[in-house]
Amino acid sequence: MTDATAQLTPAALTTADGKPLKAALAASLAVRRRRALMLVAPLFLFIFISFIVPIGQMLFQSIYNDTFSANAPALRQWFAENPAGTDPDEAAYAALAADLAKMKADKTAGVAGTRINYDVSGTRSLFTSSARGADKLEPPFKEALIAQDKKWADPIIWRAMRSASSPWTFDFYLAANDFTRDDAGKIVPVAEGQAIYKTLFWRTISMSLQITLICLLLGFPIAHLLATLPMRKAMLLMILVLLPFWTSLLVRTTSWMVLLQSQGVLNNLLVGLGLIGEDGRIQMMYNETGTIIAMTHILLPFTVLPLYSVMKTIPPSYVRAARSLGATSWTAFRRVY
Repeated sequence: MTDATAQLTPAALTTADGKPLKAALAASLAVRRRRALMLVAPLFLFIFISFIVPIGQMLFQSIYNDTFSANAPALRQWFAENPAGTDPDEAAYAALAADLAKMKADKTAGVAGTRINYDVSGTRSLFTSSARGADKLEPPFKEALIAQDKKWADPIIWRAMRSASSPWTFDFYLAANDFTRDDAGKIVPVAEGQAIYKTLFWRTISMSLQITLICLLLGFPIAHLLATLPMRKAMLLMILVLLPFWTSLLVRTTSWMVLLQSQGVLNNLLVGLGLIGEDGRIQMMYNETGTIIAMTHILLPFTVLPLYSVMKTIPPSYVRAARSLGATSWTAFRRVY
């Protein structure tokens, strides 16, 4: 290395037009990064508009709902001044009458009633019917409203209105987990006959695990067979795997209904073979059995294809090498695949 070359530093290196080489390289890389960003920007924008924004709106609406609180300012003020557990007095019913009259004028009784209807079924019609004659009510408002409809004396409705008086709420999440609030505002489990969401949730998890396990048990050997067969035979079997993608979901569902119903092909075949009697036809529709069978048929190709794409890249010689080194067939298969 000459003395002149040794004395050169990165800062001393320049391009043909006299710019520092380091700065020119950084500018070139920045241009490339901006160009790459511009290429993927439409995709990011599409994902943001079609995926992130709707999910964000859904999550926001799950904790914010002002359809009742915005249309019942007098009741909202009464609830703010009186703690949870306070029985509604004449002032509360006067506030309710004023809000019902306002809802009639603004034509929002149905909107406000829908919010309470989430917690207490049938209250939407209560709000709309009471709002029609709200401007004709006279004191005492408590007796007038209860005379109009006895449901206004129900503490459950007042508890629901107290909960809805704030636009911010976690009651939707409580309801989804089979919880509610008592008269004092404490979180308590719902009645045993009304607790359905947890049961459905765990049933969904159970069926998902069963379908996943069945798809793996069926898909793994099918993928292995496709990966090890000669190309000609493998392509014929691959057509059978891809066949569900070429068939409408409606057609597939209808086909399973024809096969599995009580008077369907499968039951008729079993009766014809004498394996079951006419009174012993197997119920395989509209239950877990039919759901598991149909969902396994729909999801099996999604299990086979990823496994096949990986297994196809594994040379069969690995299995032969494992066998020659003393491994059993199961050990060789398990360790290689």
